[in-house]
Amino acid sequence: MINIKDIYKTFGDNDVLKGISATFKTGKNNLIIGGSGSGKTTLLKCIVGLHEPTKGQVFFEDENFTEMDFEQRVPIRTQIGMLFQNSALFDSMTVEENIMFPLNLFTDQSMAEKRDRANFCLERVNLKDRNKLYPSELSGGMKKRVGIARAISMQPKYLFVDEPNSGLDPKTSILIDELIAELTVEYDMTTVIVTHDMNSVMGIGDHIIFLHQGQKNWEGTNKEIAHTDNKELNDFVFASKFMQAAKEKL
Repeated sequence: MINIKDIYKTFGDNDVLKGISATFKTGKNNLIIGGSGSGKTTLLKCIVGLHEPTKGQVFFEDENFTEMDFEQRVPIRTQIGMLFQNSALFDSMTVEENIMFPLNLFTDQSMAEKRDRANFCLERVNLKDRNKLYPSELSGGMKKRVGIARAISMQPKYLFVDEPNSGLDPKTSILIDELIAELTVEYDMTTVIVTHDMNSVMGIGDHIIFLHQGQKNWEGTNKEIAHTDNKELNDFVFASKFMQAAKEKL
């Protein structure tokens, strides 16, 4: 479980986040949604420590992550898996080498143990025997799956995902969503996903936080979102569905 309390983030004169508090639940797909510029990715970066909040606190279980120095944060960071928007694979490394990268950094496992773990993770994301391929030889969906395999290589307690379906066709997007949801339950992770994809929201949104102009404007489940009378959320949902339908017609 992750708790964030009264998070503010300011860049110069720009107040990007304005007092956001929330609890992200273990074993659930926790989605952060909102329009462009609403603060979604900034909030994600504040939670994992890529940005320091201007004000507020982040707790992993009962540990105050915000008050820790770099060394104190290392044990928590080794329990975090991340899937970036563009997968962030190393072009000069093979699929296997990409997956083993966190293991090389944070473990003292033998090469045989690391290869076994890489093989397990590849098989789990349905990419068995793709070890020696390079990112340039992969499709967009395969890159996302390799990114997921790397993110779970350390058997994380916390998984952070930024726009997992960016650049993917609807069918592949559904497969990626389903894979993330399965792994969340399988590893009993606290999964936090930033997305603007309403298919993801309705498909796997166990717990949803809607940001509007840097503030938490609504919170609920994918079942509740269809019945809300929140104007800003309804405007976002309608616009998202309209844009998705328009893209599918092109």
